[in-house]
This record gives sequence, C-alpha cells and structure tokens, in this order.
Amino acid sequence: MRQHLRWWKRRRFVFMPNHDEIYEQEAQKYHQLISTQQDLHTYIDAIRAYEGLDIVDIGAGTGRLTTVLAPKAGSIIALDASASMLAVTADRLRQAGLANWQTAVADHRKLPLADGSADLIVAGWSICYLGSTNVPDWQTNIRTVMRELTRILRPGGTIIIIETLGTGTATPSPPDFLQSYYTALEQEYGFSRQVIRTDLVFDSIEEAERLTRFFFGDGIADQVVENNWITVPECAGIWWRHADSHMMHK
Repeated sequence: MRQHLRWWKRRRFVFMPNHDEIYEQEAQKYHQLISTQQDLHTYIDAIRAYEGLDIVDIGAGTGRLTTVLAPKAGSIIALDASASMLAVTADRLRQAGLANWQTAVADHRKLPLADGSADLIVAGWSICYLGSTNVPDWQTNIRTVMRELTRILRPGGTIIIIETLGTGTATPSPPDFLQSYYTALEQEYGFSRQVIRTDLVFDSIEEAERLTRFFFGDGIADQVVENNWITVPECAGIWWRHADSHMMHK
C-alpha cells in the first residue's frame, strides 16, 4: 500500500521511498527523523484531558505519541502493523521506567481489543495509508476503520487523528490523494479540524538532507539543499470527535 514510486521530472527519475520497507527495516533511522519534531501532547490535552485515561494509539510507530502520553495515562496500548517499529516503542517505554503499557501488531481494520475498552484513541500519520485515493477500496477501508474505532471507544470517549497537510510548506498544502479522505472525516464522520505546524528541526543542513531524502524522497531533500534549511516547515491537521457527537455509521 505504501508504494515505492518514481516519476519523470526534468528528464530524470525522482526517488520516492518505500515506507513499508522503512517501517520494517529501518525503524531506528525513522525514529531519528521524527525525533526532530515537537512534542504534541499539549494539543491532545487541549482537546481531551488525558490524565488517568485508558488510551489506544493506533499506528503508534516508534512511539511518537505513545511515549509522551504514557506518563500521565491510566494505561496505553500501542498498535502498529510493524513489529520492528513497536520494538522501538517498547524499548523507549521500558527506559522511561513505565509499566502501564502494552504493544501489539495490528491492522487498523481489525483491532485486537474488546468493545468499549478505550477512553481516548489517537492515530498519528497512519490512517492515511488506507485512505489514499491511490489505494483500491479506500472508502471501504475508512468505513471499516471508523467502525472499529467506534466499537472500542467508551461512551464519552474521544478520537483524535493527526495527518499531514504538507512537508516543505509553511501553509497547509495537503496531498491531492488525501483530500477526499480528509473531506470524509469532516463531512461524513463528524470530525472537527485544527491546523498546526509540525516543523522538523535538525542539527545541520547535512542531517536535514540525509533524513528527509531517506523518508520524503528527492523532492523535499532538494528543497532542503536549495533553501539551506535546518528547519524544514511542515503542516499537519488534527481531527477530533467526541463520542457524544453525531457520527455516521456507513
């Protein structure tokens, strides 16, 4: 689903990484990249105060959200399709001396959790892989994911979804292939949205080029070099919905 793409531009091929391979084979390097971003727990806490809650983080990756929410959570379960990514998350949680967590390999469309088991569900930069219009049956994927999230959410619970609105841009510029998914979140599934900046702040231009080329491909890395960026601008959307609000079950 996370395609390895090349396209013709200015008479040369432009490299786009295969994210499936990165998540399975280069989890540590991926974690080095995302560690350059700010901690987002304050945005989450402003939407839903999470202290003492039972939290599920789907698409948890190397723990970008899990590790910052865990210290105040009642419990937290990190789910991801990649065991390699979850191994990094588990190591980070152990190093923090925490014991209120679990990890499990899972598909967003079939979560290994009981009905009504979560007060708060967070999903960072992950549902988009199922919601891209480049993916066959993306609408069915999103419908199935929403049913699963609704199934495991307790009455009064909250779902928070974070997705990209563009890397290498200071203003929201979402990829065309995600526009329909984002519209569905708001118009079909009743989510509200907030736009935030999630800039990546590197120690050097060399590090910025190396890590952006590794994950985002030539297009962003070439911008880094051209603009001498140590801070790479990025925008994200936070979508949220409380369980006592209307949601369509399609």
